[in-house]
Formats: sequence, structure tokens, C-alpha cells
Amino acid sequence: MSRFLEAMAERVLVLDGAMGTMLQARGLQPGQSPEELNLTRPEVVAAVHSLYAAAGADILVTNTFGGSRVKLAHYGLDDRVAEINRAGVEIARRAGGEGVLVGASIGPTGLFVAPVGETAFTAMVEIFAEQVRAFAAAGADLISLETFLDIRELKAALVACKEYSTLPVVAMMTFEDNGRSVLGTSPEAAIVTLDALGADVIGSNCGLGPDGIYDVLSTMRTVSARPLISQANAGLPVLRDGETIFPASPEEMTVYHQRMIALGVRVIGGCCGTTPDHIRAIKNALTPLDQHWVAPPHTTCYLSSRTAVTALGATVPCAIIGERINPTGKKGYSAELHEGKTAYVRREGKEQSACGATLLDVNCGAPGVDEPLALERAVFALGGAVATPLVLDSSDPVALERGLQAADGKVLINSVSGEEKSLAKILPLARKYGAAIIGLALDEQGIPETAAGRLAVARKIKERALAAGIPAADIVIDCLTLTVSAEQKRAVETLKAIRLVRAELDLATVLGVSNISFGLPARPILSASFFAMALEAGLDAAIINPKDARMMDALRAAMVLLGKDIDSSAYIAHYADALAAPPTKLGDAPAEIREQLAQAIIGGDEEGIVALVEQALGDGLRPLEISNEGLLPGLEEVGRRFGSGQVFLPQVMRSADTMHRAFARIKEEMQGEDMPSRGRILMATVEGDIHDIGKNIVCTLLENHGFEVIDLGKNVAADRIVAAAQEHAVDAVGLSALMTTTIAQMDVVVERLRAAGVEVFTMIGGAVVSQDYAERIGADLYARDALEAVAKVKKLLEHRG
Repeated sequence: MSRFLEAMAERVLVLDGAMGTMLQARGLQPGQSPEELNLTRPEVVAAVHSLYAAAGADILVTNTFGGSRVKLAHYGLDDRVAEINRAGVEIARRAGGEGVLVGASIGPTGLFVAPVGETAFTAMVEIFAEQVRAFAAAGADLISLETFLDIRELKAALVACKEYSTLPVVAMMTFEDNGRSVLGTSPEAAIVTLDALGADVIGSNCGLGPDGIYDVLSTMRTVSARPLISQANAGLPVLRDGETIFPASPEEMTVYHQRMIALGVRVIGGCCGTTPDHIRAIKNALTPLDQHWVAPPHTTCYLSSRTAVTALGATVPCAIIGERINPTGKKGYSAELHEGKTAYVRREGKEQSACGATLLDVNCGAPGVDEPLALERAVFALGGAVATPLVLDSSDPVALERGLQAADGKVLINSVSGEEKSLAKILPLARKYGAAIIGLALDEQGIPETAAGRLAVARKIKERALAAGIPAADIVIDCLTLTVSAEQKRAVETLKAIRLVRAELDLATVLGVSNISFGLPARPILSASFFAMALEAGLDAAIINPKDARMMDALRAAMVLLGKDIDSSAYIAHYADALAAPPTKLGDAPAEIREQLAQAIIGGDEEGIVALVEQALGDGLRPLEISNEGLLPGLEEVGRRFGSGQVFLPQVMRSADTMHRAFARIKEEMQGEDMPSRGRILMATVEGDIHDIGKNIVCTLLENHGFEVIDLGKNVAADRIVAAAQEHAVDAVGLSALMTTTIAQMDVVVERLRAAGVEVFTMIGGAVVSQDYAERIGADLYARDALEAVAKVKKLLEHRG
């Protein structure tokens, strides 16, 4: 066991505080790379480390947060990645001495992983691997993944850590005060995904104060037994005399200590606004407390998407795995697989989820299809269409790995068998990418005839999976349903096998239930009856068609009778609604073309939108009618759903991309005529700030809403912004800043625009910006997010008109 893990088992460890603000106080200039100081002024970095060590920090975090090739490229330092990151570890080691642990810091790159962005998952892994290799060579004690907003980027960083080093890993996401990350990930979804990938400690840093971080960690604890970390800001930022202040005193940072320890928090540190005084207070407050903690048992399998979690196991209702995304017997889906389309996948994902599927089986294995590419495409499509976690259904290791890389969260692999070649190929993939597995109770000799034979295969799968590092809770055994028309006696053996696997191996079970009735008339009757019997035997998950009412009726009734639907609440809710309002039948008359256009934007139907625009043109609608009466209402509905928390940023961006395709076709029809503009907006990230993700999203959505956008990029000087505003005669100037050290540049820009007599509206936004700051510097509006920015700009310019 590593020094870090041994120490953490004995006591709560104290991690240091903010680095950036301490370096700024010692001469770091706006727009200068903090990491470059590791080479040019190591004594300054060492002095900060020494102050935290003297304050009692058990862990010093290296000055390498922005040490990736991507971030260093902004300063022309991308060829010095290894040198800068090694130096960061060596400086912290010398400053702390032998008694202090060194945590090597990795922060986000500022890029989004595909499909939200354009960076491939494998490319992102390699970017982080460069830092990881340097840390391992320099002798770091652990790696700290900090301030991540995108679960897929954090997943790539964690895969790199585990593949290229043996160092323990701390993984942290940043959450907003609505309890989710910027891209919609919940604390539960985050920890389920990160736990499965092998993070040693999981938690949250930045974004929130101690109370907010405690709430996030409390939610995480409901689905994971991993040790937790709290790295809170010194309260929420406020503006005082033109300066951003984090107001929490050192003593206020210690209020939650007792509750944190009881929760299983084993590392406590500070983020923005914390100083050596805060760390000293944290250390002193912890010293007299009982720091003993025993991890709770981990007995339930949890699976995740980007935004949601599903449980599978003996203590929860039977999971329903929707079976219809499978090309067998489906000519339309097979044709789409060959054409590279995903309309069927997205439609079935939505419909099955609406009908009660808690997981979605995804099979792309049709003859002549590039299965790895098809599975990646399907996973991307479903990630943008539904919140339901996925089951990747393939026996091809190459396809599985592509699908695992594409998935946002923790998936279930369908499947591995007791055959040696299957175990050898599939189990390492499941471990590397943090997946649970379905184990088929068959081996080289085929399907055992008896329940005892299937139990023996299941035992072999369990032993091999545990040896590969897959926990027992993540092993689900398929006791195999055989058609009763051909092998009638085997149905009883399947039910016996379910009971044996639960009793002797304590593993969850799954069945492809509808196989039982193949070749017989009135199949739903037989399938539903067998389903009820399997549920009574202890079945934990069923692969069925959730649109089959008889099967779902059997499920709901059985959950009541088996005591898994507490107070019959789900049963009552479903059937009360069913009596009050009969469900709409699938196949009703299609919506009018304007509604179809709007729904395509809402659903992010990039493949189908151009055909709908063509249809609308054929029906006689003019281009502007298509835009104003079909496309824009759809985008406005996306904004409403985003505001109410029904959809999240990835879905918004997919809708924006769909809108872009529609506009491209409309512009062709206008034969070079410009689309009417709502106004001309100049956008820029202020000088000294190299963060532009939020600004880029605002630009995209403004364009989709009919504005002309001039984007100056990032790290833009005030004089250049003023000159561009004059040159392009813009209606508004939008400014973005993510760092507390660059926010003051917004005031500079607003003042210089006034001084130059440029009559424009000004809009500001970014993580450290607030309404209060907008009012203080005289900006016309502040926006919390991209969609609010669009709504406020529209209102402001329309009011002016």
C-alpha cells in the first residue's frame, strides 16, 4: 500500500490551499503561465509550498494544474511538458521534506471530448498521459485530478493515470449551486463512474463553499463506499472595492469537520480564497476529533450515464433492459446501420425509456457493418437523446472498446462467457473502462443442462472477474432462457439456477425473458408468466421489450407482491395515470411540418433536419417561415427545458448543431441573400484569460438565434476590443472571464468603450462574474449561462428597437 493510502487509513489528511492567488501576490503577471515559474522562479513556488507545510498540510499539491500540452501551448511551452511537470513535483518535495506527501495536480485542458467537442477520447488520454509519466518519473505520491467540468474528460484523465502509473488517484469534479456540473452531471453519476474506473478518493473542489461541498459529498455517499475528499472555496465570491473576495474565515472552514468525518471524508483541503491561515485552522480543528471511519459495504451495482444513475441488485426493483436496439429481424435498423444513421437508435432509446426501461441494450452487429464505428455512433446518439444508462451488446472486443470509450458513464457489458478466450478478452476491457459485466452461464462445452452446471460456470466467471479487479456487485449472471417449445424441462432449470446463483454466489442475475416463448402462439402470455416466476425466484434484471404492456404489467404487480415497490407507490402512480388518461398510441398521424421542424431541433436530429427543411420547402413554406415558425420555436423550447433542468449543455449543443445544418440549407435557398440579422455582437475573453469554452457556446447560440457574431477569441486586449467594436459598428459587446485575476479587465474594457464614445450595450459573464459586479462596472447585463445570455440580448436589442 502507498504512503498516501496508509496515512489516509489512519487519519484525515489535510491538503493545502490555493496556489494561483499566492503566486499572484508574489509577482505572477496577468496572462503569464503559473507553471512556467517551476522553471524560471522555482524559489517563488517553493516559498508558497513551505508556507502550507508550516501550516500543517499533509499533502502539497504541485504547481502543474495547467501543465498539459494543450494549456502550455498558449504560452509557447508545449514542448516542455515533461520538464515543467517533473520540476513541479521536485519543488514540492524539497519544500515539504520527507514527512509531507506530494500530490501531482492535473486540471482540465479547456477542450470538450467528442461528441460535445472535437477531441477524440484516445487523444485526450494521451494528452494526460504526458503529465502522468512525468509525475511517476519524478516520484510523486499521488495524482490529484482537479476542477473537472466534463465527466468524459475526467474519465480520460483517470484512464491515463491507471494505464501509465501505479500512483493513487484523487478525482474531483466541480459542481454548481444547482447540484450539477456545467454539463449536467450529478454527484451520483460522477462518483459511480469514477469509482468504477478505480479512483482511490473521490469528491469535489472549487465552485462551492464548505456547506455546498458537504451537500455534494452527502449525495455521493448514497451510491459509493469510496473515501471522499472535500476541497471547498473559502465561501462564495463577493466583490469588494472592485476586487473578488472569498469571505469565509479560517474558522468557518472547519464547521463541517465532524460531519465530514462521519461521512467518510478522508482528505480535507482548500481551493479558491484559502490561505495558509485556513489550512492551519483546518489542521488544528481536526486534531482533537475522532477520525476513525469504516467504509460501508458495497453490495449494489450502480450504472450511470452523464446525468443519471440506475441501481441493479437484490435490494432494488428489477432493472428493465430495453431490447429493441438490435438489428435481428429489423430491416429498417439494419439499413440505417449500413447508412451510418442513428434515427432508429434515438427513437427507440426515447420510446423504451418512456415506457419504463431503466437500461438500454445497444447491439450494432449486422453483417457488413463496421461494428466498432456503428457502436460508437449509437452510444454518442443515445448520450444526446436519453439519460438512461447503457448496456453494450457485442462479442467483438474492438467494438466494445470503442463503445466503452464513447460512453459518458459506467455501462454494463453484454457479455462475457465462461470460455477462456472470452474471459481473456473482455475482463481487461471491463476493468480498464470501469464497466460491469453480464456473465453467460456457458463455456466451451455449451449451455449446461442443469442448474448445478450453470452455477459452476457462474462460479468460474466470478472467480476470474474478481481476480481481474471487478467487484462482485458488478458481476451479473445470465442463467440463460431457452425456448420452452424445444426444451421444455430447461425452463425449470433456469429458475433453479437463478436461486442457486443468488444463494451460493451472492451475485445478481439477468435473463433475456422473451426467448422462452419463441415458436409458440400467444407469446406474450407465456413470456409474462415466465417473467413473473423468474421475479419470484429472485431475478434482478430482465432484457425485454418495455413497450409490451403485458410484460410491464407483470413486472409492476410482482414488485408490489415481492415487497420491492414500497407502499405500492409506483404501481398506484402508473395505473392511476393510466385510468385518468389513456396513453397515446404509437403511430398517430404525423405532426404538421412546423411542429416536426421544432421537434427535430429539440431532439437534436442532425441527420433528419435537412430532409424536413426540404419537405417544408416542397410544401411551399418560405425560408424565413421555416426559420421563424419551425426552427426558432424549437430552439426556444430547448432554452426553456435547459432553464428548468430538463436538458443539459450537451443536448443544447446538439440542438445548436442541428440548427446550424438547417440554416445552411435555408441559406442555399436564399441564393446568396443574407438572413435578416437580429443584431451584430462582438465577443471576446478578456486580456490575461485563456479560457473560452463558455464564450464559444454563447457565440454558437447567438448565431443560431439570428445574430451576427464577431468572435475575437481569448486573451484579447481592451484596446483591440474597442477598435473592433468601432470597425464593425456592433450593437453589443460580450465579455467573458473565468479567473479572479482577469475579471478587472472587464471594468477596463467597459470604461474604454465609454471613453471612446462607442455606443454599445455591454454584456459580461463567466464563473467569477456576478450581477453585482455588472452593476458596479456599469455593464448593461450579466448572464449566468449561454441561454440566458441569448434571452437577455434579444430582449435588450428588441427593446432598443
